[in-house]
Formats: sequence, structure tokens, C-alpha cells
Amino acid sequence: MSESFLPVALCLFSAITVAVANFAVKRGGDVLSARMVLSITSALCVLPFAFIVPLPEAALWPPIAIAIGAHWIYQVFMVRALHRGDLSLVFPVMRGLAPLMTAIIAVFALNEYPGMLGWLGLLLASLALLVFALPQGEDLGKKKLNQSALIWAGLTAIGIGLYSVTDAYGVRVAENRFTFIVWLFLLDWLGTTAGTGWTRRGQLIARLRPQLVGGIVGGVSSVFSYGAALLAFSMTQAATVTAIRETSVVFGAILGAVFLKEGLGKRRIAAAILLAAGLLMLEA
Repeated sequence: MSESFLPVALCLFSAITVAVANFAVKRGGDVLSARMVLSITSALCVLPFAFIVPLPEAALWPPIAIAIGAHWIYQVFMVRALHRGDLSLVFPVMRGLAPLMTAIIAVFALNEYPGMLGWLGLLLASLALLVFALPQGEDLGKKKLNQSALIWAGLTAIGIGLYSVTDAYGVRVAENRFTFIVWLFLLDWLGTTAGTGWTRRGQLIARLRPQLVGGIVGGVSSVFSYGAALLAFSMTQAATVTAIRETSVVFGAILGAVFLKEGLGKRRIAAAILLAAGLLMLEA
């Protein structure tokens, strides 16, 4: 496998497995509780590797702490967006804008400057993701837009950009990139669990029970998914990784079409072609 194709392959694998993770928790209903089960499961999956990889060097602890903070901010934004608006409204915004937000933040934080064709590809991919993620069979034009939900969805896209850039930085500066990957998963559950315990106090057990199966499947899938993305961050630009990883909406729709009998439709097929064109421009 060529060096140029390896990060693309990792990103596509990440997109497929994150689609599996999202599919597993789709019917859970309580996003926050599902995220708690998912993150704890992910930490338990990588726990044995903590005894294999080197301990983080002193200089790596600040990037790990910053990355965990960015993940926590993203999850707070995402939960607030989903609680304030329909999934059909907020999901296209948060996923469609994520690659562009990542590219903008990476310019200042990582000194990554996509060329003119790269920026055009990012804009094209973001537009295609937004159009593709819109639900089938609904007249969204007749829905009243929830301004608060849209603001939180936009903040979620910024949150995705923040954690993508901080993770890309961490995995690049680590003496052993697998150390950063393992310890990120090991510690990421703390913020989510604390937030869930506080928010769901008094009803946590009842909220968790329906999420166990989907959260566990999602947690295992997430280790493979984001582990592959972290490796890709060490090999190519953060915006490229995020853009390719967001093709998970396409794979998620395919899973829905196969297992839930949800149609793809001409609009989504056209958007998928547009997305492919944008991604090709990124790699040009």
C-alpha cells in the first residue's frame, strides 16, 4: 500500500466504523447516556494496551489534557444541539460544516494551508455532506427553523474542528503516537461520565439500561474508528481526515437502506457523487 493511499484508507475505514457506531446507538434515545456507555467501553477496550505502550512523556500531558478538553466541549455542544432541535435539522449542519471548521482552525493552530483546489474541494465536500445528511421524504422548507438549535449545531461543528486539530497535534508531537491514542481513550470517559452523572442524577441507572447494548457496540467500533483517524492525523492534513471521515453519513445511509429499508433517493446519490468529487480535489 502506497504512503499516499494509507491515510485515505485509514479515513475510509474510520468512516465505515463510525457509521456502525452511530447505527448501533441510533435507537437509544438518550444521547448523553449513550455517549457515557460508549466512552467507558472504549476506555476498557484500550486498557490492556496501557501496559504495553510507553507512558506519556512529561511534554505530552498538556496536549492530552487539551485534547480531552476539546472532546468534552464538542460533546457538550452536540448534546445541547440535539436536545434543542430535531436530528434532521442539526445533524446536516454539524457534519456538513465540520471539515471547513477543521481547515480554518488548522490554519492557525497547525500552519496547514490547503491550496486553492483544496479549499474548493472542502467547500464542495461540505455542501455535499449538508445536502446528503438532510432526511428523505420530509419537506424541511415547511419546518420552523430553531435558531438556538442551529447555533448549537454550528458550535458543534467548531467543536469537531477543535478536537480534530488538538488530536492531530497530540499524535504528531508524541514520541510514540500509540501512547497518545491509548491515553486519550483511557481518559476521555471522565468528562462525559461526570457530566452525565450530574445531569441524570437520580435517574442515571434507568437511563443507562436501554443504552447498554448499543453503547457497548458503539464503544468497540469507536476504538477502531477513531484509532484509525488518529493514525491518519499523523500522516496528512487534519481537514482532509475530517472530510473523508464525514463520509460516514453516506455509509450510515447505506446501512439504513439495507437494514432499516430507508431509501437513498436521487438527491443523496447526486450528493454522494459531489462529495466524491470534492474529496478527489482535496487529494489532488
